[in-house]
Amino acid sequence: MEARPNKSEELFLSLGYNRFYDLYDEIMEDNFWEKENSYRFGKVSSIFAVYSELLSYEPFKHVLEAIKIQRPPMESEIGGPLFKFVRNILAHFPVFETWDEVWVSKELVNWQKEGLTIDRFLKKYAGHGEVKYRFWEEDKKRMTYMNIRFPEEYGNNKIHLKDMIEEKDGVKFSLIMMRQILNTQVESVGENA
Repeated sequence: MEARPNKSEELFLSLGYNRFYDLYDEIMEDNFWEKENSYRFGKVSSIFAVYSELLSYEPFKHVLEAIKIQRPPMESEIGGPLFKFVRNILAHFPVFETWDEVWVSKELVNWQKEGLTIDRFLKKYAGHGEVKYRFWEEDKKRMTYMNIRFPEEYGNNKIHLKDMIEEKDGVKFSLIMMRQILNTQVESVGENA
């Protein structure tokens, strides 16, 4: 059996983790949320892309499976499929400039081919009840409560990303969860983590 990570994986993981932690540190700062909408959108799009690519590292499949068993309901689905759904919308529909502008519909999602990742996600989770979360920011001594809402229906109606995940609190929650998942594969943490 090949040792994990191999040399190529180690190179990719090192670059990916470094970029993730750099973006994480910037986005979690209060002053980040005072910057231009389009600047924030670019950084948030980047961190979702980095996270999604890191999730392709095979051990994360096992982490997400363990979360299904050991953590509250829907946490694995949020940490895997939902975040990948967001990343795919941002990557495959690069026509929006801010978080609040982003929307999809069944017609838009399937413009090329039906049954791809975004379509499958919406078919599976449309109509699912909202999921309530809270997160603690230790350095700010602040507890934040937020909800993740799934669209009531998936058809030709516009499904706005902001209605599913609020920009500021939703993104911060997402990053905290992403970091917890990514940290399961960190053997030693340097000064960036």
